[in-house]
Amino acid sequence: MEHLSTVTRRLAAVAFADVVDWSRLVEHDDLGTLRAWRALRADLIEPKFREHGGRLQETSGDAVLVEFPSAVEAVTWALETQRGLSQNQAADGSPRLRLRIAINIEDVIVDEETIIGDGINIAARILPLAEPGGIVVTSTVRDYVWNKMPVSFDDMGERELKNISRPIRVYRVDAPQTATRIPVPRQPHLSWAKRPAIAVLPFRNLGGDPDETYFSEGITEDIIGGLSRSRAVYVIAWNSTLRYRDQQKHPQDIASELGVRYILNGSVRRRASRLRISSELIDATNSRALWAEKFDGADSEIFEFQDRIATSIVGTIEPRLYQAESARILTKPTESLDAYDNVLRALSLLYTLDDRQFAEAGECLQRAVALDPSYAQAHAYLGWWLNLKRGEGRSIDRAGDAEKAIAAAMRAMELDAHDAFCLAVAGHIQGFLNKSLDVAVELFDQALHLNENSAFAWGISASTYCFLGQPDEALERLRNAWRLSPYDPLNFWFCTVAGLAEFVAGRYDQAIGWLRKAQRLNHRFSACNRTLAASLALAGEIQAAQTAAQQVLSVEPTFRISIFTSWYPLRRQEDLKRLAEGLRLAQLPD
Repeated sequence: MEHLSTVTRRLAAVAFADVVDWSRLVEHDDLGTLRAWRALRADLIEPKFREHGGRLQETSGDAVLVEFPSAVEAVTWALETQRGLSQNQAADGSPRLRLRIAINIEDVIVDEETIIGDGINIAARILPLAEPGGIVVTSTVRDYVWNKMPVSFDDMGERELKNISRPIRVYRVDAPQTATRIPVPRQPHLSWAKRPAIAVLPFRNLGGDPDETYFSEGITEDIIGGLSRSRAVYVIAWNSTLRYRDQQKHPQDIASELGVRYILNGSVRRRASRLRISSELIDATNSRALWAEKFDGADSEIFEFQDRIATSIVGTIEPRLYQAESARILTKPTESLDAYDNVLRALSLLYTLDDRQFAEAGECLQRAVALDPSYAQAHAYLGWWLNLKRGEGRSIDRAGDAEKAIAAAMRAMELDAHDAFCLAVAGHIQGFLNKSLDVAVELFDQALHLNENSAFAWGISASTYCFLGQPDEALERLRNAWRLSPYDPLNFWFCTVAGLAEFVAGRYDQAIGWLRKAQRLNHRFSACNRTLAASLALAGEIQAAQTAAQQVLSVEPTFRISIFTSWYPLRRQEDLKRLAEGLRLAQLPD
């Protein structure tokens, strides 16, 4: 029987958009039409759907299929896109593309990266009912949004649709003619002006074969699309960087023209039946290379290779930018730091786990929240810091710090429910501090739906699966995190979770290996010593277990097994009993 473990169902709002009179436009001016369509996607369609939590599911020449977390977000995107398109037309009088948009909400089947189902087919079937520049929706969408948005709906009646067994009632959306933005209940978040800005230059085709230009452009577009899903960086649109494809300009000049600090460039070269992709991240202010990598693959696997390379680069870039920005902030006087700068300074101090620097990181995050109470990621990082403080045994008031961590994470989600980092932090805190493991799984799923390139979300979700008694799933998630970010600042934490997964699986020797590696990566990370002491003891290495136990007590002198096991969120009692047994064998106090 076919393996269907990756197949799930979920309720989704799906929007189809296509270009009116595409065939006629292409016949008249194929290259001009293609350029205009690319520009429309890069400048309007894609920024707008990302703003509303949308995820691109499919493109096919003149059409896009986008999935949204709610009907309200889908309709808002459609209205703002159509309005933006009409305003661009009015700006200079030149001909522009026109869109039709259709929206439906229904259960879809999710198989890895693909969504299928009648809900999508219905949206595609009602699309021709939309007028040029218009929007049509099903009755389900209308029922979701009619009392939540300042729009009205014209009933177009029930329609018989091809290959759909039931009639579908369709409505035309009658949008308000005033205001350029449809009000949706959303909270403010950090201005783009403060985020590290990056331009991804078209990857150079060193082989000269025109066929490979499509491959190099495809990689560039995929990287831009992946980076655009992150709330942490600002990435310049594809059409703005395309003009540098055939130019030999210094990175500093390009950065100055585009108003960015960071440049990502690369090249594609074919050797026999192999492809080599080279990529480099540059700080344009000093021309210093922050990261460089080469990737090799067979040209027979060109599309899988393209996806893999783009995913790997996207997963690596965000942590590298954070490291570079954090190092830069360290040179600024504390009193001149704004909320964003305080978060960056905290990140440069947080993971050293030095007592003084850890405390200063907390102070920076508290200042950030005070300076900008609407800054969602500042609240999320404060919750993460409190979580580490509690988990490391640094808390004097354990219950109080746990409550503060939960409150900070919830506030971050209230401020920005579409930030994958905020959702991932909330997921971990709900699982680790609140023992709400099922809620944690749901939040991690939402985070990874918004940004599947988040190494942070993949990595920290692994601990929840350890707590659930699913160690192999935990290890697979860690492998995803390492694939995306091999040199992540949180590697010591990821190794500790890998050790916990092996412990839960009863593979104590493997657990010891991971936990020893965590110690080597960050000798101050005391949380791994608990699992290490238990693993060593159950593996029969009593003397080494006692040494690890002393390291636990050096950080947390009041540690007691009974107190620890009363709050530690392992769901299966047999796992908790084995952990307690190992800690007792290591001679930690009951």
